[in-house]
Amino acid sequence: MSDSPTAPHDGAADRVSVTTPRFAAADVERQQDECLFQGFFRLERRTLRHRLFQGGWSDAVVREVHVRRDAVGVLLYDPGRDTVVLVEQIRAGALDDPLSPWKLEPVAGLIETGEDPAEVARREAIEEAGCEIDELIELHSYYPSPGACSERVTLYCGLVDSRGVGGVHGLDEEHEDIQVHVLPFLKAWELLEAGRLDNAMCLIAFHWLSRERASLRARR
Repeated sequence: MSDSPTAPHDGAADRVSVTTPRFAAADVERQQDECLFQGFFRLERRTLRHRLFQGGWSDAVVREVHVRRDAVGVLLYDPGRDTVVLVEQIRAGALDDPLSPWKLEPVAGLIETGEDPAEVARREAIEEAGCEIDELIELHSYYPSPGACSERVTLYCGLVDSRGVGGVHGLDEEHEDIQVHVLPFLKAWELLEAGRLDNAMCLIAFHWLSRERASLRARR
């Protein structure tokens, strides 16, 4: 086994390097952004150089990036009834899914320039599920696939009254055909463990809810 090309770090140095990023945007030289396609989304070819951990600069690196607006996701939860509200719709990115391209997901939507993510979450809950949010709890903000996509997602849990919620919703001008499902939490968790809830928003939000569910129910 060859020797490491860098000197070993003690624990304190590792903690500092993880907590505070060593590099920032100023350590990237963006040489060219070329638009390859502009439709509902945008595809760019980006040419860049960046600083290296061992010093110096990289050669030119070329990457294709899917440029998207940022998004919100909100898992609607009724603590009084211990139910979740999920939406089901066809997803173009899952057309080759071996089970079905129709996916069960939290309510979600794209953020327009200047919009507040929390307000988008409330609006999308009404448009997609016909459901008003009583309280909105921010969970995480994350990049679903930073190696290939610019989108950043802000994820919430929205506390709701699920009585009377259901039916088909969505905006005609956005070609939305959305079936709303109200499920007991335990049934939804069974679906997650069976692989039916197979998108990042569901997985992240449900694992948060499984941890916080008892305290949310105790507040009601």
